[in-house]
Amino acid sequence: MRPHPTGPPTSAGHILAVLRAEGPLTRLELQDRIGLSRPTMVERLDALQRFQLIRQTGLRASSGGRPAQMLAANDVGRTALVADIGQRHATIAVVDLRGTVFAQVRRPLPAGHEPGETFSGLLDTGRDLLARTGRADSLCAVGLSVPGQIDHGEGTTIAPPTMPHWTGVRLRERFTEALSVPVFLENDANALAFGAYCDLGRPDAALVGVKVGTGIGAGLVISGRAHRGETASAGEIGHIRIEGREQRCDCGRRGCVSAIASGQAVIRELRPTGVRTAEDVVRRVRAGNADAIRVTAAAGRLVGTVLATVVTIVNPRYLCVGGAVGVLPPFLDGLRDVVLANAHTSALDGVHVGACKLGVDTTLAGLAGLVADEMLAPAAVDALVHA
Repeated sequence: MRPHPTGPPTSAGHILAVLRAEGPLTRLELQDRIGLSRPTMVERLDALQRFQLIRQTGLRASSGGRPAQMLAANDVGRTALVADIGQRHATIAVVDLRGTVFAQVRRPLPAGHEPGETFSGLLDTGRDLLARTGRADSLCAVGLSVPGQIDHGEGTTIAPPTMPHWTGVRLRERFTEALSVPVFLENDANALAFGAYCDLGRPDAALVGVKVGTGIGAGLVISGRAHRGETASAGEIGHIRIEGREQRCDCGRRGCVSAIASGQAVIRELRPTGVRTAEDVVRRVRAGNADAIRVTAAAGRLVGTVLATVVTIVNPRYLCVGGAVGVLPPFLDGLRDVVLANAHTSALDGVHVGACKLGVDTTLAGLAGLVADEMLAPAAVDALVHA
């Protein structure tokens, strides 16, 4: 389900939306779909071409006469700087609006890292990546993801307890001032879910994305849009309580699934065996270590008990799992087994449960897709061409 055309049905923005949803199309095919006269269509296409919002993609085969040139939305000529800021790592990348990654850097972050120092490092790295890729001149926006809730109106974070210094930070303001382009914010699990959705070709289907790294979060994509909920807390499955469990969670409550089955919880349980990081867990599982396999499988089954309810309520076509721990086979197999055994039978009809195919790039692809939907929205395009 690509973005549906909205706005005035004859505007340049609407034409671009049709190309995004149905393209590539020839000029005649586009004219037939929209119902514009030829002179008006030429005028609108000229405006889109002037702002490099459309591109030629080849020729339509013809049974006779001259082959017609096909047009598509230009999602490869504009650049976004995207960054996924987590509790332990930050990844920053240069991408086009299709999600192609031209260069990226992933760096560890110290425990309890503060925004000022992290921002400075990300901006320096981002500028360097833009220069190295030669795409600085085509930068049109920044996309940022962080754990926890986001106040989208104010452009500030409501960070999880594990990132106390990040609550109330004006993310949008800082990056806008530094780079002079629009900045779009998203919760990290929402960005991951949207990245999985884009990688699947934006299907006409609901999708639940689950990120299991240091913590646990989920994102929902419904009708082609990230579903955030009334208070931007949709998908906070990490803080659903498991009956009979008393482990203390970072949020202050006891028995939250994040306290029992997150990457942090897995590391804590394996600490007596020498595990200190998520990378240690990954290495041991891949090496066939029995303890690591047992603990990650048990964590997957616990998360599966929560997701069985989510699947029954949301009834998605896709359940995509990401994060360093979430994609490990023992975790994913345990999760899948419990979901398939416990969700309502009708909700399981045709559901696909699997790992995010893009791996660590899934969140970056999601940020690129979210930026594209904002920058190429009909209203944004019409404002640009009439400015």
